[in-house]
Amino acid sequence: MTIVPSPAEQAWLDQEDKNTAEIIRKHGVCIQFVLGEPGIPSPPFAYTVGLFGIGHPELLVIGTDQGTAGALLNDIADQVRDGRVLVPGELLTFEQWSHRVTVEEVPNPGEIAFAANRFYEKPDWCSVPLLQLTYDDKSGRFPWESGYANPDWIQPRPGAFQA
Repeated sequence: MTIVPSPAEQAWLDQEDKNTAEIIRKHGVCIQFVLGEPGIPSPPFAYTVGLFGIGHPELLVIGTDQGTAGALLNDIADQVRDGRVLVPGELLTFEQWSHRVTVEEVPNPGEIAFAANRFYEKPDWCSVPLLQLTYDDKSGRFPWESGYANPDWIQPRPGAFQA
């Protein structure tokens, strides 16, 4: 079933497309940040739009504030634009951030990366690829390790999360 936007919705979407293109031209990527739903365990998340255009999967981080997400995604996106190719299982470290990050493939990107799919005119069933950047807790444990300090819904495993 195809949903046809109203003229007002279409005008808003056209403005969003223009804004996204301008940000990508100026900065290399646009960061799409989505707040969690109030009252239910739903983490905020952010992802890039723009890396697919240079042949790399888009990047996703779940459960951080907007500033942390933006800094992390922009830092790694800059590295990708400079030629770095991220691969699932890779472990990343940072001089300015105490956490480590592992790269994981997202099996259901069409349920998350709506803005990227819209920008690249990809249907959700044929989504742009997405890599989740999973960070460790303050004790250095990742979500799949015993003793991980955060609740599961803060940073769900790839495939268990949808927008």
